[in-house]
Amino acid sequence: MKNQPQALYQRAKDFVQAQLRAGVWKPGDLIPSENRLVVELGMSRMTINRALRELTEEGHLQRVSGVGTFVAEGRPQSNLLRITNIADEIIARGHRYACEVLRLSREAASMSVAASLALPTGASVYHLVCVHLEEGVPVQLEDRYVNPELVPEFVQQAFGEQLQPSRYLLQAIRPDEIEHIVEAGHPSVEEGRLLRIEVNEPCLVLMRRTWNDNKVVTYVRLVHPSSRYRLGSRMAVNGAYREG
Repeated sequence: MKNQPQALYQRAKDFVQAQLRAGVWKPGDLIPSENRLVVELGMSRMTINRALRELTEEGHLQRVSGVGTFVAEGRPQSNLLRITNIADEIIARGHRYACEVLRLSREAASMSVAASLALPTGASVYHLVCVHLEEGVPVQLEDRYVNPELVPEFVQQAFGEQLQPSRYLLQAIRPDEIEHIVEAGHPSVEEGRLLRIEVNEPCLVLMRRTWNDNKVVTYVRLVHPSSRYRLGSRMAVNGAYREG
């Protein structure tokens, strides 16, 4: 008897995933309500709710409060071994890209920012914060610091849909070394507000530094809701990476 709730819950998940695999419910479709699934499957609402909740956490479904549960679009994947421009990725999928710049200023570097850029604490740095959106949905929060000595005109750029910070930096100065660090975590209250997610939603955080001639050009922290984005790469055994 102790295993029965788990068996029912798994059976509900299996039913939903079978509909997805068969194409009965396609990406973007509104699936039947919890009440309807309770009747169709002969299970309790608690069992159905748990199945849908976990399928949402796994990225198969997307639940919209007050509206219902939809089949999730496939999560985009960014290559972890190279610098990519998120605008190019979104446009290549045939989707609409937008960028909201929230901050672009010169400020004194805090101790942690100065350490990341290998500069003295209080040194002048450029600071940019922007949100990248796919079909109007935030998929990446970019919090970037730039060494003004290496890219003096960064703060004068009109970043947005036509020009993204990563594209401009690659045009302005080619890096000869890249560092990527990925962490899993939850957004801060402010990050959650900007990404339009709850503070308990898991996120993928990519921290990147680039160097040119042994000097750090930029340090950026990229926060992605894990239900909307993923990071990955494919690499041959000789160390060469492939796209995908």
